[in-house]
Amino acid sequence: MRRAGLGEGGPQGNYVASGYSVYEEENEHLQEGLKAKVNALKHLSIDIGNEVKYQNKILGEMDSDFDSTGGLLGSTVGRLKLLARGSQSKVFCYMLLFALFVFIVLYWVIKLR
Repeated sequence: MRRAGLGEGGPQGNYVASGYSVYEEENEHLQEGLKAKVNALKHLSIDIGNEVKYQNKILGEMDSDFDSTGGLLGSTVGRLKLLARGSQSKVFCYMLLFALFVFIVLYWVIKLR
């Protein structure tokens, strides 16, 4: 307390001469700097929260898209299993027709170039 001029032996009420106002000004300056940093952190945390909400919405949409795609793939696999259970001649015929179709399309694409 002696350094600040508030204790024993110092003149009473002479804060300016003792350097008390210098410490007050420094504290106020540091307080303003701290307030600015807290304000910046507040805005940053709000921005992070908004980004998390947006990303969560996107993930929810992707989840529903993946669910619908999974259902489509499941039904396709079921049809393939049904096709595989049939006679082998039908499968061979379907594969032959598909290969013929692919070759015709490739020939047509190459010829048009």
